[in-house]
Amino acid sequence: MSIDMGKPSTAGQASGTGEPPDTGVRAPAAGDRHRLTAVQGLAALSLDAMASVAYGPESIVLVLAAAGAYGMGFTLPVTLAIAALLAVLVASYRQVIAAFPDGGGSYAVAKRHLGRRTSLVAAASLILDYVLNVAVSVTAGVAALTSAFPELYGERVWICLGVLVLVTAVNLRGVVESAKAFLVPTAVFVGSILAMVVVGLFRDGPVSTASAAGHASALGEGATTVGALLLLKAFAAGCSALTGVEAVANAVPSFRAPAARRAQRTEVALGALLGVMLIGLSILIGRFHLQPVAGVTVLAQLADASFGHNAAFYVVQFATMVLLGLAANTSFGGLPVLMSLLARDNHLPHVFALKADRQVHRHGVVWLALVSALLLVFSGGDTNTLVPLFAIGVFIGFTICQVGMVRHWYGERPRGWQAKAALNGFGALLTGVSAVVVTATKFTEGAWLIVVALPLLVLGFEKIHRAYTEIGECLELGRIPRAPHRSRSVVVVPVSGLSRLTSQALDAATSLGDDVLAVTVTHPAPEDRETAEALRRDWELWKPGVELIELSSETRSLGRPLAAYVRKLAQSHPDAQVTVLIPETEPAHLWQRLLQNQRGSVVAHAVRRDTDAVICRLRFRITADAR
Repeated sequence: MSIDMGKPSTAGQASGTGEPPDTGVRAPAAGDRHRLTAVQGLAALSLDAMASVAYGPESIVLVLAAAGAYGMGFTLPVTLAIAALLAVLVASYRQVIAAFPDGGGSYAVAKRHLGRRTSLVAAASLILDYVLNVAVSVTAGVAALTSAFPELYGERVWICLGVLVLVTAVNLRGVVESAKAFLVPTAVFVGSILAMVVVGLFRDGPVSTASAAGHASALGEGATTVGALLLLKAFAAGCSALTGVEAVANAVPSFRAPAARRAQRTEVALGALLGVMLIGLSILIGRFHLQPVAGVTVLAQLADASFGHNAAFYVVQFATMVLLGLAANTSFGGLPVLMSLLARDNHLPHVFALKADRQVHRHGVVWLALVSALLLVFSGGDTNTLVPLFAIGVFIGFTICQVGMVRHWYGERPRGWQAKAALNGFGALLTGVSAVVVTATKFTEGAWLIVVALPLLVLGFEKIHRAYTEIGECLELGRIPRAPHRSRSVVVVPVSGLSRLTSQALDAATSLGDDVLAVTVTHPAPEDRETAEALRRDWELWKPGVELIELSSETRSLGRPLAAYVRKLAQSHPDAQVTVLIPETEPAHLWQRLLQNQRGSVVAHAVRRDTDAVICRLRFRITADAR
């Protein structure tokens, strides 16, 4: 077993100039086919951020509605503040991409500038946010579907799981395949939102209010003032639209060369599109004097007001439903890369660092799907159960990343570093305040689970790291080992009868060892005694030159008697290397494996558990040529 205890390469990290380093290394063309272009990166990694325009403005409106029509007048100022924070984050993550082209986002920044423990907090917060994003996105998309077709409401959990299976299957084929599959829905959604904003700006009033007709208003009565706390809560609620902004920086290695430059272009394009859509929608809310109503989304009312209750209205609704359901793809693009970095740093099992042929971290994809499925079942497919847990993790990650970048500028001190550090410091202040406000306001609604889960994840990372450290010390990794020497070898071959498999097993054993012992386990039952006597008689007739040793077992156990014999053999021959060679057949067809008795697996498990012997499993393939 090979255990890689090494650290990820930092050769590509820049010195803080804001431009990606040019190392002269380019990925081979064959590998680049399975990596992202800038446009594909928007489809693969920005769906979470794009889809947030469906609930970001609504979150602001629902908070300000408590202050009545007067409070609604602050929708645009709050949105502009969020857009300013978005600009700060985009500029910051553009620098993060340049300085950390190996990906990892806030985890990589914190690891380099704030210490290992802080980096683990950032990683844990990102993992929680990514997992919750999958569950929230899928349930929100299915909620839009069941709103249009109420008869499906009772089957929402199964529909959620079906959507999750679809997104998982596409991502197992590769990040480029997922980008191609989701490019059209992304384009339709962005195009319909931008068209709605443009058309709405030319309207003097709403074309239609049919979608809100008959629904109770959620607007407060009689309020004439808006307090700072209410504006702060509205700002924090609207910051849910910023989730997903960090995904591009986390998945830089998924882009084609030059990966950092492509990722930077994707980050800027994402920020520009998201900012335009958020500001445009908030302008329309004020222009149409929109009032939040129960049971109808703000986006649906805006589509009704701009386009009228016609085909264009349903295009917006359908595109929103599809994109919300597929927004989980952002997590599938970013989290497996982050988990691979954690695995390379010995904070997660190394299996998460493995890649498949299409540059897919399949173990990370499957793990994310399984945990998300459990969340969907636990929540009953209800978005409201999951939303209070959402976005807290990403604010923590934002804050840590911004603080780390301040340290980065202070340490590197390129030209104009004071302005860049001030920008990141201001962003850290805003995201930190938002994290505190969101956690405090949603603590009793379920946010306490995040407060508990975050330190538990960090403790888990630490425990895994200690385990790998202990393994490394036992293996003396990093030291030059002693020269190899030859020991006497004893090979034990379990047998149950004479066959071609037995002959090949003894051939292999005599090639491997100095001494070969054939061992069979017998039972006192009459029918078993007859089988044992027949084997002994046939063995004497065959005369293979290998001693047959019989082990008696009163309980019909197979593995324990063999393991006990191997243990005694090792004790009586302390200078010898004991090897257990287990002969097994391998059928030509997968279904035929169900016909096997699995004795080999039983013996291997018992020997591995109770002894230090080497286990060798000899496969005899059942094919047409073998007959």
